[in-house]
Amino acid sequence: MSLWGKAVASPQSRNDGLITAIDIGSSKISALIARADEAGELEVLGSGQRESRGVRRGYIADMEATEAAIREAVEQAETIARTNIDHVWVSFSAGGLVSDVAQVEVDLGGVQIEQSDIDELLRQGRRSLNPDGRMVLHAQPTLYTLDGLNGVKNPLGLHADKLGVEIHVIAAEPSPVRNLALCVRSAHLGVRSIVASPIATGVSCLTEEDREMGIALVEMGAGVTNVSLFAGGLLVGLTSLPMGCADITDDIASAFNIRRAQAERLKCVHGSAQNSPRDNHEMLEIGSPEEVADGAEPPRISRAQLIQVIRLRLDHWMDAVAKALTELGYVGPVGRQVVLTGGGAELRGIADYAQGVLGRSVRIGRPRHMRGLPDAHSGPGFATLVGLAQVAATNPADLRPFAAEQTVHRAQANGLMSRLMTALKSGY
Repeated sequence: MSLWGKAVASPQSRNDGLITAIDIGSSKISALIARADEAGELEVLGSGQRESRGVRRGYIADMEATEAAIREAVEQAETIARTNIDHVWVSFSAGGLVSDVAQVEVDLGGVQIEQSDIDELLRQGRRSLNPDGRMVLHAQPTLYTLDGLNGVKNPLGLHADKLGVEIHVIAAEPSPVRNLALCVRSAHLGVRSIVASPIATGVSCLTEEDREMGIALVEMGAGVTNVSLFAGGLLVGLTSLPMGCADITDDIASAFNIRRAQAERLKCVHGSAQNSPRDNHEMLEIGSPEEVADGAEPPRISRAQLIQVIRLRLDHWMDAVAKALTELGYVGPVGRQVVLTGGGAELRGIADYAQGVLGRSVRIGRPRHMRGLPDAHSGPGFATLVGLAQVAATNPADLRPFAAEQTVHRAQANGLMSRLMTALKSGY
């Protein structure tokens, strides 16, 4: 048995060799079917995407519409892959996520550590996840402690009076998670696991060195922005902001009295986070197709006007991100790098703009390459989907209780998270 504990087997599907990931967002629902080869490399067999018609700010607002969009996205992926699937991995991106650490220790009396001692420690770790109003999404053992010595990766065969383990826990408000699972099951799909979006996106966009040295990940979704900190290989802090790139679309539609679809196209095709002198001379038609068909002179705006509306929203959005980073303790020399991902990171010039506002090095996080991944799904807007498949392929050990009612206590402020951030700051 692995030192990390044996992962409990998932329900068997009709095709165990396949991995199916579903990212349920506020603007789109996307599905991906992949298979791992003998070397562990993932190959995409099929993918699908549908407009998200029942999700608001990451929460399920219309179950019937969400269920239909899930079913259509999966059916599209199944058609391309020429297969049928019955179990999926699902991302969760709504607010209310917390990242904690549970610490467990047992007395050994100085004997040599055997595998049975480690197994018993992990069993106690599972039992230590007590009710506190949240649902556990992840509970993964990280590093062991021997008589107070932290950071031991492999305690097997060593002697110790006390053996401990720190369990990285991510929990969420239970109702949104249950609603998400119910939508998927209503689409006649079994849920293998629900994965916190920052975990999946971090796997996809960040290198192992990024996660070890310390980095901030900002997922700029359509309705929710997740700001996450990684250090020591772990997600050590996160917060969710109820804002996203759909707010920019709404602002454009309202400012120029046009439909949302037209506003979205203007944002994607002509929008930018940076302005230039020539923007005043570039005119854009904003009339509806019906107006053009009637032969009427379509209304026009300058690109500068469009960018002004975008920048007003971006200023508010990025100020909120900067405040979140400060509240999470990502300041000073330690807070030097930020990765932007999600659909909002596809806006032209957003990295340079954010770098100027945040005063930090900023780059765009794109999903790591997977064989067979369509070009349309290789941008930052699909980082969570690709990362979800990669998480599924690794099948990480998890001590998470299986009853939906199980929840977890918040960790104390002097736990692993604080020590990691302190170590990072002192290292610079």
